[in-house]
Amino acid sequence: MSDEKTEFDSIAINEAQLVLAEKRTSLAVMRTGIAILVLPLSVMSVLIATSKYYDVLHVLHLLVPLGILNLALIVFGAYLIIRSIIRMRHYDRLIYEIKLKHSKIGEFID
Repeated sequence: MSDEKTEFDSIAINEAQLVLAEKRTSLAVMRTGIAILVLPLSVMSVLIATSKYYDVLHVLHLLVPLGILNLALIVFGAYLIIRSIIRMRHYDRLIYEIKLKHSKIGEFID
């Protein structure tokens, strides 16, 4: 009986470790999404800061594709952030369920 309980606790600990590893992965995806989201803002701030050195009408053929690329990066960054938030909430629910099922493990998981 004690051997079965030890094995059951071991499986529960492994399950919690797996969920926490997946949550760390979601945090890494969120960090990546934030970095992607900041890139277009940086590029646009440089363009605004140097705007007195060029005429917008003369470089419009370059600014339009850059604007489209920036918009795509903003959408992709927002998608990554939103997706990672949804996944982290899912993993939080799973961790909560593990804590409810296994009271001994619940003491160590916060």
